[in-house]
Amino acid sequence: MYHGRCYYSGSCRFADYFVICGLDTDSGLEPDELSGENFEQSPLRRTFKSKVLAHFPENVEWNPFDQDAVGMLCMPKGLAFRTQVDSREPQFHSFIITREDGSRTYGFALTFFEEVTSKQICSAMQTLYHMHNAEQYDILHTPTSPLGLEEQRHQHQHSQTRPMLHAAPAISRLQRFNSYDISRDTLYVSKCICLITPMAFPQACRKVLQQLHQAVSSPQPPPLPLESYIYNILFEVPMPPSGRSLKFSGVYGPVVCQRPSTSELPLFDFPMGEVFNLLGVENVLQLFTCALLEMQILLYSQHYQRLMTVAESITALMFPFQWQHVYVPILPASLLHFLDAPVPYLMGLHSNGQDDRTKLELPQEANLCFVDIDNHFIELPEELPQFPNKLEFIQEISEVLMSFGVSPEGNIHSSDSQPKYRGFRSVDMVSDKRNGNLASPLNSYLLRENETIARLQALVKRTGVSLEKCDLSMSHLGDRDGRIQCDEEELKMHQLNIQVREVFANRFTQMFADYEVFVIQPSHDKESWFTNRDQMQNFDKASFLSDQPEPYLPFLSRFLETQMFASFIDCKILCHDDEEKEHTLRVFDSRVDKIRMLNVRTPTLRTSMYQKCTNIEEAAIEMRVSKIDHTALHPHLLDMKIGQGRYEQGFFPRLQSDVLSTGPTSNKWTKRSAPAQWRRRDRQKQHAEHLYLDNDQREKYIQEARNLGTTIRQPKLSNLSPSVIAQTNWKFVEGLLKECRNKTKRMLVEKMGREAVELGHGEVSITGVEENTLIASLCDLLERIWSHGLQVKQGKSALWSHLLHYQESKEKKSATPGGLGPPERRKSDGGVSAMAPLKISLIQDMRHIQNISEIKTDVGKARAWVRLSMEKKLLSRHLKQLLSDHELTKKLYKRYAFLRCDDEKEQFLYHLLSFNAVDYFCFTNVFTTIMIPYHVVVVPSKKLGGSMFTANPWVCVSGELAETGVLQVPRNTLEITFECQNLGKLTTVQMGHDNTGLYAKWLVECVMVRNEITGHTYKFPCGRWLGKGVDDGSLERILVGELMTPSTENDERMCRTPPMQQSPGMMRRFVTISPNKLNTGQIQEGVGEAINGIVKHFHKPEKERGSLTLLLCGEYGLVWALEQVFQHGFKSPRLFKNVFIWDFLEKSQVYFESAEQREATPDENWQTRVRHFCRFMRAINNTSRNIGKDGKFQMLVCLGARDHLLHHWIALLADCPITTQMYEETALIKDRSLVNSLIRVLQTLQEFNITLEASLVKGVGI
Repeated sequence: MYHGRCYYSGSCRFADYFVICGLDTDSGLEPDELSGENFEQSPLRRTFKSKVLAHFPENVEWNPFDQDAVGMLCMPKGLAFRTQVDSREPQFHSFIITREDGSRTYGFALTFFEEVTSKQICSAMQTLYHMHNAEQYDILHTPTSPLGLEEQRHQHQHSQTRPMLHAAPAISRLQRFNSYDISRDTLYVSKCICLITPMAFPQACRKVLQQLHQAVSSPQPPPLPLESYIYNILFEVPMPPSGRSLKFSGVYGPVVCQRPSTSELPLFDFPMGEVFNLLGVENVLQLFTCALLEMQILLYSQHYQRLMTVAESITALMFPFQWQHVYVPILPASLLHFLDAPVPYLMGLHSNGQDDRTKLELPQEANLCFVDIDNHFIELPEELPQFPNKLEFIQEISEVLMSFGVSPEGNIHSSDSQPKYRGFRSVDMVSDKRNGNLASPLNSYLLRENETIARLQALVKRTGVSLEKCDLSMSHLGDRDGRIQCDEEELKMHQLNIQVREVFANRFTQMFADYEVFVIQPSHDKESWFTNRDQMQNFDKASFLSDQPEPYLPFLSRFLETQMFASFIDCKILCHDDEEKEHTLRVFDSRVDKIRMLNVRTPTLRTSMYQKCTNIEEAAIEMRVSKIDHTALHPHLLDMKIGQGRYEQGFFPRLQSDVLSTGPTSNKWTKRSAPAQWRRRDRQKQHAEHLYLDNDQREKYIQEARNLGTTIRQPKLSNLSPSVIAQTNWKFVEGLLKECRNKTKRMLVEKMGREAVELGHGEVSITGVEENTLIASLCDLLERIWSHGLQVKQGKSALWSHLLHYQESKEKKSATPGGLGPPERRKSDGGVSAMAPLKISLIQDMRHIQNISEIKTDVGKARAWVRLSMEKKLLSRHLKQLLSDHELTKKLYKRYAFLRCDDEKEQFLYHLLSFNAVDYFCFTNVFTTIMIPYHVVVVPSKKLGGSMFTANPWVCVSGELAETGVLQVPRNTLEITFECQNLGKLTTVQMGHDNTGLYAKWLVECVMVRNEITGHTYKFPCGRWLGKGVDDGSLERILVGELMTPSTENDERMCRTPPMQQSPGMMRRFVTISPNKLNTGQIQEGVGEAINGIVKHFHKPEKERGSLTLLLCGEYGLVWALEQVFQHGFKSPRLFKNVFIWDFLEKSQVYFESAEQREATPDENWQTRVRHFCRFMRAINNTSRNIGKDGKFQMLVCLGARDHLLHHWIALLADCPITTQMYEETALIKDRSLVNSLIRVLQTLQEFNITLEASLVKGVGI
């Protein structure tokens, strides 16, 4: 999101404003309450309000001056005071101001100390000390220790208002006793000079400011008045054109800056090596992953410049993507409440160097990446996926770093870990860490106490030459290469930046090399595409992911859901031709084209081969730096009145506004009369390079496109009134609601896939990975909603903490005995509804989660609970119940919180209700190793006396993940509850009995199995006898089940679609029309549909396939269809004797095996087929299982399908003489053409590798 905006009217200047901030002696000392410092601090340590004292020029049209923002960011902690004993080193930092339209402007500030000359201020400070000391004295001399109370009161009062860094312990306060005495001490106060520029050139700006500061602190006055230099930088130094370098003059020496050409990566001038030095490659990569997945990121350091460098580096490395959300690398103290924002953000928080991380109360951490820059430490959100090829990637980055002498682990030991190629070095002295504005860790090489170095250091400060890390030998200082115009160190910094950035960019060009293929171009014109933006899919995610190597999926599936990816693709759709393309997109596309030319391998077959980065173009920079393209005008004397421009050493003068308020009239850079056409092209080029858009219309599109709750890029940096805060929060509430609407819609469209595709929206299917991604992002959204406006933070998950409060209050109420036992179950009354539905209980669902020992954290528990509620279709209902406890909500949330905005809350629950329309298995499929109780009921037929049944029944339940083994079922109740490891979705039940007792015949209607945690109930229809001499003589059967649709007893459910399964198709209709006899056409149709189901099954990605067993043995599956084939025209035998297909097959087997037959047909093929057929028949007949004739037929069909033999066997049987005896003339099996088409249909199964569930082939050793 490198938005520049100044180009609307074309700022061609290097800098827009020069600003001075500091103490306004007229208004005196105003304590800065907003910055949250506390008054027990000694007065020198408190913060006071700083003011913008002057800025030049008054205003530039393309970048209106924002006084509040500049003041806050130049001195984010207000004024700091020092005395002569404290360290007073100047400090440089940069900052960024993001406007409401997302455009940016940069600021570079140098803060230094000046002696306070105003008597009023000094005596005010003295008075504050007298008061402070008196207070301390009282506290110390009271008999009991009310210090505790004082501190508690204090902290209590603050914790209500904002995340608070607590007061320091009492001892250090004592040491501060009497630390300012007006008669003895000199008082100093911080002051800041700052350049506001349209583009970020930190190195150049740093030099300019340091030389200006040096001019006032050195004993000799500078060659020209300061006004001349400031006038020069404001009005006479242009922006370097792209691909060129520019040299201009500071007070003491030349300053060089250069800008990449349009074919290079965009401008980036911060020292990236420093980021790796501070954090180490591993941490940087984790932080980078969090940023790409749009988590909330909080950087923490006592150096403003570090916050800025890390933030800018991470966002620059994202090329070609851009951070789309709140971006505040330096969060002023008065905006701390902004950490409450329920949106993705990247913010930097200044630490005062003495409080540890635990003191920092952050409103929400479920989705937070916390980076403690100074301590080389990073805290990651849970369930962070790995960046693809992470190890090889780390290896490649490390090699680049090591070639520049930067350690890949980072520099843990030095408190000021500056990489050794850093050009500028300020001497950071040790100082009291508790200063207000400036941080100052020890400079690593002063530790050596080497006098030469100290002397050199002093020299450097006088002369303004920049010093490398001092080699004690100093030998390399002599043979400097004269050609290179900027410092070698700076060149090294640029080279390292380029190499590291190229390595990162290369990852994306490799990963998205063929992304264009998957961009869904809108069918209508841009206007209507734009208005329906939210409903449109702009990228074929499912197809793209199905091409990716498995290990990439967890990361990529989440990345494709981000705002930055969506915006990138939107850009692609909006810029068809190269002319229109924005800079970043053009550069990225040209690299992708290169890769595709190099990789002749088919672009669709993605491999996870790691391809290193090969194109690193550093030559361009060296060229630019060694041969300067442009030199700006030199500073010159201005037309000043006599006596103007004088100043005292050590004080930054009050500049003469009359000479600085307007620029030269005839300067070529500011001439407004250039031909408009030329100006426009130039502006567009500049604009496009820095930012992404050319014309206003596209600007409008992209700003609005997909504006999911990203209405706020940066808080309004003004003095915040309650109404401003309320308005901001209101924006958040609206954003959350919109995001919720879009998420639920996206998840439904995905889930209803098949129906949705016919309706013309959505992708064909959703993979397990993608479903997980969507649910994880729903969990994140819920966490953000629950942590918005929280009164007091408890635990890392706001949602779980609210649930625990609810559980506690309910359990107190029902502390009466027997109040909350598990819901009573009704005894089976033997009907099909043998199972009373599980009682709906939010608390019970929480208990299930609490009993899962594998889930250790609060965030994990909250996520598991959401998954379970989704699977039970109770999410909306549970949350409604949770929020119906208004007392509790009031106690936990501030008035402005989302959960206390009634209308929004209602709409939010309504959106969640729509999830009930589809089936999710997001709990069962994720927690695969947990123990789950199952309840089984066998339902015997009411018609025939089940009560006389004497044998002992058993069942064995199988699911997609595991099976139970044989479980005995008590004969009297016919139900059992058992616990075992998660079986996954249930597929089959094998059931049977041991044939004991007088009456061992049993007619079973069905078996019902229920998962007692998720409440999913499966019905396994049977409708057959089990017993010797009855039906087909089977003592056991394999039943195939399907998920029951719960009867909707509560009106809360929305309309449902039936569970995901094959559509009933023609067959169910035929069977209902003519139950006994199907004609040949209908039978062919049946076989076709059964085969079709299996073919479709194999064409789905593996993660989404349903149960193959259902397609083979379930209702209207392959076994049923072939049964119809063999029953058609089967001669019906005499009365009372049932003949089964198996009898016919056994006769055929006998015929084939008879010896004479062997000689009759010498055909080799035929003999192989016969051998196979007989071998399978024998194996099935010899099994120890009592599966009955129909069970055997089912087993034969399954094995034949597995080994691709069915079509051979049909051909064999059609020609077999036994067929002539046992079938009518009209039978299907005797009709040549019908048999041939049947064989052709069965042959389509040959290309699939069919794996049978263990329960289908148990006991057959083939």
